[in-house]
Formats: sequence, C-alpha cells, structure tokens
Amino acid sequence: MLNLICALAENNAIGFENRLLYRLSSDLRHFKELTSGHTVIMGRKTFDSLPKGALPNRRNIVLTRQQGLEIPGVEIFNSLPDALKACADDAEVFIMGGEAVYTEGLAHADRLYLTHVHNTPAHADAFFPVISTEEWKATETAEFEADEKNECPYAFTTYVRK
Repeated sequence: MLNLICALAENNAIGFENRLLYRLSSDLRHFKELTSGHTVIMGRKTFDSLPKGALPNRRNIVLTRQQGLEIPGVEIFNSLPDALKACADDAEVFIMGGEAVYTEGLAHADRLYLTHVHNTPAHADAFFPVISTEEWKATETAEFEADEKNECPYAFTTYVRK
C-alpha cells in the first residue's frame, strides 16, 4: 500500500527554505505512529532537513540524482519507480516529501494521510499537489484546536482513492 503523508496549509504550502512551516507536536507524534515499522521514501533535501538523519525503526529510502551518494542507514535510489520496485513486498510505504516526490507519487498512491493546518503562512516555497475530489474520498477526519504544543488548529484527514 502506497501512502502519502504530509502536513499542509490552507494554500497547500508544506515548507519554506527546507523547513516545516508549523510547530505541531501532535502531527509529529501522528507521523511517528503511522510510519514506525514501515518504509519511508523522501527526496534528498527532505532527508537533509531531518535533525537526526535516518528515522529510527523505519526503512529509509532517499531519492537523489547525485551519483555515488552513500548515507548510513539509508537506501539510495535515483528514481521513484526504482524505489517503489525495491519495496514492492513492503506492506506499507509512506512518501514523506518533498514537493516533487509528492507530485510524482500522487499518481501511484492508494491513501493520503494529510494534516490540514488551518492557517496560511506568510512565506512558502514548497507545495503539496492539489488533490481532486473526483479521485479521492475523505474517510476519516479529526479536528483539533491550537494549544501550547500545537501553534495552529488542524485536522488529521485520511483519503482513499475512489
């Protein structure tokens, strides 16, 4: 099962200068709960943004055009199709960014785990692709208010391909 997992603003913004836009402790915990024990695929810039490198308790796959790149604890592929072939036997695979990987992966995805942040950032330079209601159906939504650990109100929404 191929999943895309992302937190996005009301304008589909997902990042600025290779950083997340919002501090949402609950979203990070939700991400960890969903992806632990599974495969995560990300672009090299997304990997570079991780504070501690490869994510523990996950199979980490990084996509890059850079030849000869080696990263401890990470499998490197030059294309999303090659990475998807390599994890064809994995029960759950999560694409976790960035923009180009989400855009390419959307056509192959079975499910989307989106955190809709009820805010629009002043600055953004990376965006999640627009999802079509003709292709995707929301099956679960849970709304949350801002609090001391989550700077904006947000909703966890699961979508499945129609």
